[in-house]
Amino acid sequence: MSSTPEHWNRIYRETEETRLGWYEEDPSPVFELLRQVDGWEESSVFLPGAGTSVLAERLLKAGSRLILNDLSPVALERLKARLTAHDQRIVWNCQDIARPLGNDIPEVDLWIDRAVLHFLTGQDHIRGYFRNLDLKLKPGGYALFAEFAPHGAPQCAGLELHRYSVEELSERLGSCYMMIDSFEHTYINPAGAPRPYLYALFRRQN
Repeated sequence: MSSTPEHWNRIYRETEETRLGWYEEDPSPVFELLRQVDGWEESSVFLPGAGTSVLAERLLKAGSRLILNDLSPVALERLKARLTAHDQRIVWNCQDIARPLGNDIPEVDLWIDRAVLHFLTGQDHIRGYFRNLDLKLKPGGYALFAEFAPHGAPQCAGLELHRYSVEELSERLGSCYMMIDSFEHTYINPAGAPRPYLYALFRRQN
């Protein structure tokens, strides 16, 4: 099984949002790292897999401007219905984040990935993801990751995962990025199962 729009559309159509395996009512771990970014509230932020997450609302409430990307048009339409009052501060983009982002997508101050990168398992797809990050994150900007930790579950949503350590993230990002902080967080999914995540924050130097 592969990560396709059809796969994700089916999941979003057939599963109540609060029962999705990655549903998180309180995205506090993200904001724990954001507290180390001066002035993040006024930042432009790219979410590579927005889904139907409440993270977008929290960022908008703080004052951020968002680019919301997802592979699933069903997920984006549901999120758009919730965020119509903030539409002037949102750019919507529906595509595979491993494919090149268009020139119409502006550069951003923050790239926040909660549970997206680990669904990319092919090396070409992973490299494509990091090329997009390099293309769209401004020098001095921050990249925040929340991915399944090395000892975490090997699958999610019926798909194999590529789990991440801090060392691999640092290697993939390269010498232009400096790690600011990282920690492990055990997320309890709606089914009650523990899911160990790695959270990490990097700053792009140039």
